[in-house]
Amino acid sequence: MKKLYRDATAALEGLLHDDMLIAAGGFGLCGVPERLIDAVVA
Repeated sequence: MKKLYRDATAALEGLLHDDMLIAAGGFGLCGVPERLIDAVVA
């Protein structure tokens, strides 16, 4: 499955709801999902 989105907000459109648990991570400072976190907060 390959899907490309213009940004993290577009990728999350219609997927988020209250009380949802999201597990995402990286290793140290590499792979930290900063754009994903910003999009979830917005």
